[in-house]
Parts: sequence; C-alpha cells; structure tokens
Amino acid sequence: MVRKKTRSIKIGNIFIGGENKIAIQSMTNTDTRNVQATVDQIKRLQDAGCDIVRLAVPDDTAAEALKKIKKEVNIPIVADIHFDYKLAIKSIINGADKIRINPGNIGSEERVKEVVKVAKEYNIPIRVGVNSGSLEKHLLKKYNGITAEGLVESALEKINFIENLGYNNLVISIKSSSVLLSIECYEIISQKTDYPLHLGITESGTIYSGSIKSAVGIGAILSRGIGDTIRVSLTDDPVKEIICAKDILRNLGLYKGGIEFISCPTCGRTEVDLISIATEIENLCKDINKNIKVAVMGCAVNGPGEAKDADIGIACGRGKGVIFKKGEVIHTLPEEKLVEVFIEEIKKM
Repeated sequence: MVRKKTRSIKIGNIFIGGENKIAIQSMTNTDTRNVQATVDQIKRLQDAGCDIVRLAVPDDTAAEALKKIKKEVNIPIVADIHFDYKLAIKSIINGADKIRINPGNIGSEERVKEVVKVAKEYNIPIRVGVNSGSLEKHLLKKYNGITAEGLVESALEKINFIENLGYNNLVISIKSSSVLLSIECYEIISQKTDYPLHLGITESGTIYSGSIKSAVGIGAILSRGIGDTIRVSLTDDPVKEIICAKDILRNLGLYKGGIEFISCPTCGRTEVDLISIATEIENLCKDINKNIKVAVMGCAVNGPGEAKDADIGIACGRGKGVIFKKGEVIHTLPEEKLVEVFIEEIKKM
C-alpha cells in the first residue's frame, strides 16, 4: 500500500508523519499523581513496544507530577487535558512533549490563544482531538446529527483557528466508537489536510470486543494509506493495547520484528489438546523478540505442508507431535513435552 505523505512532526525524541514509521501509542490508567506507579507502567509499556504515552492531567498535582515522571522515562509524554486551559499551560512548562486538547471544551477563544501561545514558545505539538460525543450544536444542527462531514468540519474549524494564531505544529484525531463512521471521517480529512493523523476507535471495549473493533477500524483506515500514529483503546491492562497494535501493523506489513504466530482451527481430526498447546505457546512467544513465523498445527493435513513457510512449527498426531524447521522435521515428541522443547528451539533461533 502507498501511505499518504503528511508533514513530519517532532514529539520528544521521535518524529511522526512524513516517511517515519507509524508510531504506537497508549495511555496510562494509573493515577498520574502517583509518580512511581505511573513510571512503572510507562516502563512496562515501553518494554512492550510503546512509542508515545499519554497521561491524564486532571488537576494541578498531576501537572506537577509530570516533572518527576519526565525525569524517569525516555519516551515522549503527552498530557491529556480537558476543560482547564491552565493545566495545558502547566503541563507544557513541566515537560510534556505534546498536549492533547479539544479546543471546544477548553473554553473561550482567549483561553485557547493562551495555550497556543505557550505551545509556540516551547515548540510543543498540539493534538487537536474531536470526539463524536462532543460535536458542537451548530454542526449537529447543520448536518442533522453526528456525521463524518460534521466531525471533519469541527476538526478543521479548530485547526484553522490555531493556524490563524500563527501555529501549525499540530496533529489531528477524530474519535468515534463507530467503526464505519471513523473510516469515513479519516477518508475525508486525509484529502483536506496534510497534518499527521492519529487513529483509534474510542471506547472500543474489552480485550475481546475492543481488539476486534480496533483491528477492523484501524486496519481498514491504514489499508487506505492513512494514519501516522495509532492507539488501540481497551478496557484492560494498557500493555495489551500495545500487543494488539503491533499485531494490526504486522498483519498489514507495517511493523517488522516480533513473532508472527499462526495456528489452525481445531476439527474432528485433532487428537491432542491443541487449544491449550497453542494458547500456551502464543503467551510464551509474547516475551520473545525474534522476527520469525511460528506455526502450531493440529494434524498432518495442516502440518508442514500448509505451514511450510513457517520458520518453525508443530504438527500434532495422536498424543504426540513433530517439531519442524523450514518444513524439515527435527523432533518427534509426546504431547506433554512439545511446548517445552518447542520454546527452547525458538530461543535458539
């Protein structure tokens, strides 16, 4: 696929947009005022592959905590601000690498001007976020409800206002819990601006439903060559957002590294507990950073034949299985030894 070329924006020590890789984001769910808990979670996110992390800043104490947090981590920090423009200003002064605001809920134009003035002074990017749940009344009336055209117009109104203040260090996001609405929004806005676009399906759900909605929505938008950063929003441990995001990018050929895991569905030919074997291997592989393809297959039909392009795999029979590399069998083992030996062989690669 051909990615739409957007302008390049610097966030902390990385760049997004342009020809830079698609950055993976997440958001901490710790209390930002609890510095140690927040730092610990950011480090876990970074270890999982997070490029940018967003923190909620609900009050002055949280804004002050940014100073200490910033000293302890080395990935860019985005301060998430709602309603209080003073918190946006304090977050910038205290070291935020980017701020996320919805100018529509910050208050008067004068307050937005104050935020932009300080962002300009520190050369800190502003992510202008528009949400389907907070579309302005005049646009709801104009478009007779929430529509993609209305959301895009809302975003462009805010962008134009900030541009008229002499600032264009901006990123745009348009969030909706509707997959189809999100796809339509990004298709429209990508034709109207070259600012970097942050993708996500908001309030997508738990690990199961949220991963599916995010994969469908974010994947569909990315497949059109649109998007510069992504965040998978899950009601779960934020580290799982990173795992899901990497899988979305990997399956679109947009992420290199890490194990690509495939396994066949069970059927009447299966004579081992394939579900347990596949689940255990997939979980163990998440901690192994190797650029290889791993296959767990239930029988000879789906064994080295269908999975011959895998770097390493298992094909199971009655209470036993074979381990193969590049289609060549290297071990024949009882079912209870398969996982242990298989993981040892992966680590050797």
